[in-house]
Amino acid sequence: MLSWAAPAQAQPTADTLLAIPPPKRELRGMWVATVENIDWPNQRGESPDQYRREYRRLLDAGQRAGLNAVFVQIRPASDAFYKSDLEPWSKWLTGTQGKAPADGQDPLPFLIIEAHRRGMEFHAWFNPYRATMDSVTRRLAPTHPFRQHPEWFLRYGGQLLYNPGLPEVRAHITRVILDVVRRYDIDAVHFDDYFYPYPDPGKVIHDEAAFRDYNPDGLTKLADWRRQNVNILIRDLHDSIQVAKRWVKFGISPFGVWMNKSKDFPQGSDTRAGQPSYANLYADTRLWLEKGWIDYIVPQLYWSTNFRLCPYPVLVNWWAQNHFERHLYIGHGTYRMLESTRSDTTWRNPRELLRQIRLNRATDGEAVGSVFFSAKSVLRNPLHTTDSLTQTLFRYPALVPAMPWKDDLPPLPVANLTLRRLGSEVTLSWQSGPPAADGDAATYYVLYRFDANERSTPHDPSHILALPRPAPGFPATYVDTTAVPGQAYAYYVTAVDRLHNEGRPVRVISTGQAGPELALGQAPGGTRPATTPPVATQPAPPKPDPRFTLPSGESPDKAAPLLKVKVKEKPKKRGFFGRLFGGRD
Repeated sequence: MLSWAAPAQAQPTADTLLAIPPPKRELRGMWVATVENIDWPNQRGESPDQYRREYRRLLDAGQRAGLNAVFVQIRPASDAFYKSDLEPWSKWLTGTQGKAPADGQDPLPFLIIEAHRRGMEFHAWFNPYRATMDSVTRRLAPTHPFRQHPEWFLRYGGQLLYNPGLPEVRAHITRVILDVVRRYDIDAVHFDDYFYPYPDPGKVIHDEAAFRDYNPDGLTKLADWRRQNVNILIRDLHDSIQVAKRWVKFGISPFGVWMNKSKDFPQGSDTRAGQPSYANLYADTRLWLEKGWIDYIVPQLYWSTNFRLCPYPVLVNWWAQNHFERHLYIGHGTYRMLESTRSDTTWRNPRELLRQIRLNRATDGEAVGSVFFSAKSVLRNPLHTTDSLTQTLFRYPALVPAMPWKDDLPPLPVANLTLRRLGSEVTLSWQSGPPAADGDAATYYVLYRFDANERSTPHDPSHILALPRPAPGFPATYVDTTAVPGQAYAYYVTAVDRLHNEGRPVRVISTGQAGPELALGQAPGGTRPATTPPVATQPAPPKPDPRFTLPSGESPDKAAPLLKVKVKEKPKKRGFFGRLFGGRD
C-alpha cells in the first residue's frame, strides 16, 4: 500500500496531474438506474421495441465516451427486470408489477448481449433489502414475497424493507441472486449503498424481536448485531457466487464515507459526513475489503474537490489506503452537473470531473477506475464533459483491470494470424487458440499497431488499434482503414480471457511495399504456435524488414523479430510480454 502524507501536503499540482499518462487498464462505467425510471426505460409500460431502442442509445453513448462497463439495476425493489420464479416483474418495466413484457421475451439476455457487443462488462445491480418504494401493499403482485411472508418485512420511512436480522431473509436474497448468476451470462453482482435504511429523524427500526431471537453470539449492542447481519450476507454470498461461477465478480458501491475520524475513529477519514456507512447504515465496507469478501468497491464520492465537509481529494486518498488490494473504482456524482446545486457549486465547472479523474490516476495505481451516476449524465453531455473525456482522458481504449485473486492464468496465443494488404487497406484475421489449462478461451482480443521506428511496448494504450470481440466460436477479422500507403507497420494481437488476463502476443508485419501483401503471424521466437492447426494454404513467411529497427542501446529481447534470430538469454522470471515488448504488463 502507499504511504500517504497528510491531505494538505499530498495534493498533486495541476502540472503533475496533467503529466500523468493515460493508463492501459482502467474500469470506466456508468450506472443505469431503473427505479422510478431514472435512466431506463424512459417510462413505464413501453413496448419492448421502444425500451430496446432506448437501451441501445444509452450503450452507444457510453461506447462513444470510451466506457467499458455498465451497471444495470435489474432488481430495484424485490422485483425483476428478468423472468423470475422468485419475484414479480417490475412495474418500472411493464407498468404493472407482475405483468410480463408484451412480447413474452426475457429482456436480460438482450441487455447483456448488447453490452458485450460494445466491449462492456455487464454488472447486474441488485438492491438487496428494499422491497417497495412506498407502504401501499394492495398494489403488490401476488408473487411478491410480502404476500407469502409478511413477517420478513419492516416498515420504515414509508417503505417496506426486508429485515436483515432474519436468516430466512438472507437465504431468500441469496437465492434470488444465485438464480441470476447461474442462468445469465453476467460479469458481476453489484450492490448499491442501501443496507439498513438511512436514518429518518424521529423514526425507529423495530427489529427488537429479531435481535432477541436471532442473536446466537449474544451480542449486547444492537449496532454490532446489525452489522453482523449484513456481514453474514456479504460473506456467504461471496462464497456462493465463487462456487456457482468462479469468474463472476462481487462488488459494492457504498456511501462514500466509512467513518469520520472526528468521531473517535482514528481509522476514519478526515471528513464530517452526516451518514457514515459504518455507524448509520451498519455496513462495514472496510471489513469486507480486509476479509476479501468483495472483489471491488465503488465508494460514492459525489462531492466536489472543494466541498468543505467531505473534500474529494481527502476521500480518494483515504480509500487508496483502505481498499486492501481489492479493486478501487470511484463513483462520481455526474448527475450534479444536471442540477442547479447550491450546496456544491464547483460541479458547475466543466473541468471538475476531469480533475477528479486525474486525482484518481495520481494515486499510483490504487484507484483504477471511475463509474458515473448516472447514464443520463453521459448521454446528455452536461457542460460538454462527455466530449471532453472522449477527447482527452478517455481518448484511448482501456482494458478492465485483472483480478489475480480470482484468476491469473492468461489464455493461449491466437492461431492463424494472417495479414492481407491491398493499397492502404490492411485486413487482419485470426482464430482463437485452444483453451488454457483452466479451460478459459479468449473472450476478446487486443490489436496493437506500431510504426517502423517505434519501440513496441504493451503499456502505451495509444497503440491499441481495437479491442475486437467476435461472437464465441467465430474467427476475428479487423480492417485497418487508417494505414498510410507505403508505410510499414507491425501488428500485435493478444488474447484476453473473461477476467482480462492478457496472453502472449503474435506479431505480423506489413512492409508497405507496392503491390498486394500476404503475411503470416509468428509466435515469440519466430515460430508458429505449436498448438495451432495448419491452415489450408500457407503463404511464405516474409523476409525481415530492415526498417523495423530497435532504438539505439536496446537489446534484441525488447522487440522480438518476426523470424528467428539469436538473442541473449534473459531470466525466466520475465514474462512473455517482457521478452517480446520489453516490459511487464
